[in-house]
Amino acid sequence: MGTLLHFRNLYSEAFENCRPELIVILLKAYSVFSAILIFLAIYALTTRGLNGWDF
Repeated sequence: MGTLLHFRNLYSEAFENCRPELIVILLKAYSVFSAILIFLAIYALTTRGLNGWDF
């Protein structure tokens, strides 16, 4: 749990005092989108691996 809090603090500090606000919003949205894509890729590879790589 401490690791997640550490990452949350790093994420929050990365965007402190950044200007313009529009760029900050776009970067935050992009980071969430990228995390979703990474989790989707991990899920797809895990599912394919467990099913014997059948398509």
